[in-house]
Amino acid sequence: MSVVSVELSAVRKTFGPTVALSGASLRAFAGEVHAIIGGNGSGKSTLAKVISGVLIPDSGQVSILGKSATSPVEARELGVANVFQEVLVADECSVLDNLYLGSDGLFGASMNQEEKRRKANALLVDLLGEPLDLDTPVGELPLSLKQWITIGRALLTDPKVLILDESSAALDFDSTERLFRKMRQLKTRGVSILIVTHRIAELVRIADRATVLRDGRDVGALQKEEITEARILELIAGPEREKVMHGGAIPQRQSAAALLRVEEAKVWPDAPPIDLTLHPGEVVGIIGLDGQGQSDFARAVAGVQPLVAGRIALVRDHVAIPITDLQSARDNAISYVSGDRKKEGIFANLSIYENLLLPVYRAYRAGGVLNLVNRTKLDPIFRWETDKLSVRMGAPENLITSLSGGNQQKVLIARAFAEKPAVLVLNDPARGIDVGAKLDLYRNLRDFAARGNAVLFLSSEIEEFLNLCTRVHVFRNGAISAEFEPPFDGHAILNAMFGRKTTAPLPGEALAEEERHSHHAAPTGEGGSAATIATTWRAPAFDGGRPVPRPVPVGRPARPSAREHTNRDEASTATPFVLASPAITPGGRVPTRFVEDSRISPPLAWSGVPQGTRSFALAITDPDLPEAFNFPRAFAHWLVHDIPADVRGLAEGASGTALMPTGARELPSDFVTFKIPGFGRGYGGPWPPDRAHRYVFTLYALKVAVLDIAPDAGLPAFSAAVLPATIDTASFVAVYGPAGKPLPRQVDDPSQSLLVEEG
Repeated sequence: MSVVSVELSAVRKTFGPTVALSGASLRAFAGEVHAIIGGNGSGKSTLAKVISGVLIPDSGQVSILGKSATSPVEARELGVANVFQEVLVADECSVLDNLYLGSDGLFGASMNQEEKRRKANALLVDLLGEPLDLDTPVGELPLSLKQWITIGRALLTDPKVLILDESSAALDFDSTERLFRKMRQLKTRGVSILIVTHRIAELVRIADRATVLRDGRDVGALQKEEITEARILELIAGPEREKVMHGGAIPQRQSAAALLRVEEAKVWPDAPPIDLTLHPGEVVGIIGLDGQGQSDFARAVAGVQPLVAGRIALVRDHVAIPITDLQSARDNAISYVSGDRKKEGIFANLSIYENLLLPVYRAYRAGGVLNLVNRTKLDPIFRWETDKLSVRMGAPENLITSLSGGNQQKVLIARAFAEKPAVLVLNDPARGIDVGAKLDLYRNLRDFAARGNAVLFLSSEIEEFLNLCTRVHVFRNGAISAEFEPPFDGHAILNAMFGRKTTAPLPGEALAEEERHSHHAAPTGEGGSAATIATTWRAPAFDGGRPVPRPVPVGRPARPSAREHTNRDEASTATPFVLASPAITPGGRVPTRFVEDSRISPPLAWSGVPQGTRSFALAITDPDLPEAFNFPRAFAHWLVHDIPADVRGLAEGASGTALMPTGARELPSDFVTFKIPGFGRGYGGPWPPDRAHRYVFTLYALKVAVLDIAPDAGLPAFSAAVLPATIDTASFVAVYGPAGKPLPRQVDDPSQSLLVEEG
C-alpha cells in the first residue's frame, strides 16, 4: 500500500446552526486519484477547504503528509494546492499575473519575469495544446480558459496533494481528456489527487478510490471496481430518483408550427449561416467542443449578445416578433440560465429569496404606485420552485453565497422557471450540480415541454442528451455541422464533435486491423517459455465513450518502411498514445523472470504515436521506496533514451543486448546509485525489500532526436532533459513484492551512499 498523504478522522465543521461536516473521515494515498462523492450540500467543498487549511474544523483530526495546517499558507508549504469550485481569477490582471497570484511575497518576487514567462508558457502549451498570450487580460477569456488558469496556478506550485473541486465542470470533452492526461502524469510522480465532480462518467474512468459523503458524514469508501454509475446513483441519488431519469419519455414535438425561428444567423463573421426552428414540446440539445460557437448561439437566442447577421423571432399567434436584445427576449417569455453563475448568474450581496424572485417582483407587486413587494404571493412561488429542485438551504433571507455552488445553480434554474417562460435557453445549466439535482432538472424540463413550451439545452456532456432531447445539433466552426435524432448514438455524436464521419471508428479502433497483421506474438506467463503464442483480437472495450488501452503483443522490433511509417503517423493522430506489455497485465503482478537478480527486461509495445515525434525515452520507476531509505524521489529501474522514432516496441530481454534498437542509450539504474554490486547500465528488475511496490512504466514521445545526457546520469538528469522535450506520455502500472530474497548487500544508511549527482 502507498504512503498515506491525507487522513481525516471524525472531522466536524459548523457555520452557526448549519452543520457542514458532522464527523467525516477520509484516507487518501500518494499516487492515486481519490474521488469525493456526494449530493449538493453534503460537505464535499467544506472537506476540501479543511484539507487545504482554508477552514479550521471544530473538532476531529486532520493530517497532511503527517502534519497539520491551520492556514492556507501552511497547507501550501506542506505541498497542498486547491483548485476551488468557483473560478477564482482577477479579470483585470493578465494571464501571467493570474498564474502566479499568491506566489510572490510582500517584498519580493519568487522568480524573475523571464523565468515566470518560460514556465507559464511551457505549462499552458502542455495543458491547452497551444500557446496563450500571457499578457491578455483574463476578463476577456471564456470560462473554460479561466478554469485552465486556476488549474495551472495550482500546478505551478508543484503540489504533493492536489485538490480539484469541480475543476472539469467548465471544460468540454476534449479539455477534460487533457486534464485527465495531466492527472495520470501527476500520479506517476506520486502526487495525491482529490477530485470532486458530479460527472459520473468521469468518476468511473479516472478515480482509483472514492469516499461518499451524505449530510456531512462519510457513508462509504469505494474501491476502483466498485466505482460504477449504478453504485454512485444508488448512494447519492437513490433508486427511486434513478427511475425518474430512465422512466420518463423523451419529449415529443406537439405541433408543426414554429415557436421560435432562427434564420440565416451567423455568430461569427466567417461562419456559415444557421437555420433552426424550435417547436412546442421540444427539448433541443446543442453541443460541441469548447469554442465552436454553440455558447455564442445560445446567448444570441436569449438576447444576451447580438448576432453578426440573420434573424431570431418568437412566433406568437402566427406573428413573428423579433428578438434583438435581452429586453426583447424577456418581454417575449424567453428565459436564460448561464453555467457561469459567478459572472452571469447570482447577485452575491443579495439573499436566496431575492436572487430567485427578483425578476418577478414587478409582476407580483402590491401597493399601487409604491411598488411594494407582495410576500403573500411571492412566498408560495419561492417554496414551489425550491421544492421542485430540492434546494438545500437555511433561511431564505440568508445570502446566496451561504449555499454550496450546486445549490446556487439550482436557485438560478428555479429563477428561470419562476418567470414562466415559453422558451427556456440553458447554457450548460447542470455545471456543478449533483446527479440527484440533474434528475430533478430533467423531470422538470420534460414537464415544461409537455405544456407546449420549448427548451434549447446546451451541454458539455453527451450523456445528458440521451434520455432527454427531441434532437441534438452538433456545432463546429461556428455553425451546425450535424443533427441527430433518437435513439442517440453517443459515439456518433462524439465523432461529429471532432469533425469525423459519424460512422468512423473511434480512437483506438483505426489501427486494430493493421496491428493484428503487423505485430508478432510474444512469450507470456510465468513459465518463461520462448514459444510464441497466437494472438486473438477482439473489438475494443469502451469506458465512458473512450477506448480502454489494451496490451499490444510484439516480438523483436522490426523497422517499418518509410511508407508504412508515414501511414502510421497519419493514422495515429486519431488514436491515444498507449504503452503496454504482452507479458504484464496493467495493474497486475510483474512476472518473476523480470525481477530481483534476473536481468531480463520485459517486452514493451506502443501505438498511437503523436505527430512530430522524433525519438522516445523510457523509464521504469518505483514510487514506494521505504521511508528508511531517506530517498527524495522514486527509484529508477530502467532508463533509456534516444530510441528511434520508427520503433514501436522493445523485445523481451533487449536490455544490454543486440536486441536494443540502434542508437538507443541505456543509463544506470538506481542499484548503481545505492552501490548494490552486480548492476550497471540497463535494466535492474523490481526488488522491493519490505512489501508490495508499484512499478510505473512510462514512455515519452519527444520532439528531439537526441538528448544531451551524460552516460552515467541518473533519474534527475534524465527527467531534466526529457520533460522539456516531451510531446506526450503513455504509461501503465504493475505490482511486485515483497522480494523473495534480500538485496546482495544491505546498506545500513542508504542516504550516505547516494552519488553526488543526487544533491
